[in-house]
Amino acid sequence: MIDAVSALERKYTETFDEEMRMLERRRAHDTNLTIDELENTLRSLYIVEGNDIEGRGAIQDQVIAAEIAAYEAFITTWKKELETGAES
Repeated sequence: MIDAVSALERKYTETFDEEMRMLERRRAHDTNLTIDELENTLRSLYIVEGNDIEGRGAIQDQVIAAEIAAYEAFITTWKKELETGAES
């Protein structure tokens, strides 16, 4: 059971890190990207998370949770930068 838990934790961390790198690259290269656009994607991810009628399994649940956490963290950081006048 410990192996299964650590495998799920690794999947979460791996997905979160990949998603954050993708969001950072996207922001750096897409001058039209907005917080509103990211918040729309985040809302879509919340819907996907809730639509689990057939049961997608623990691994996919971790992937979705990590994607949501990455979007939430990225959006929060960007908003704080705007408030303080700093940019990444």
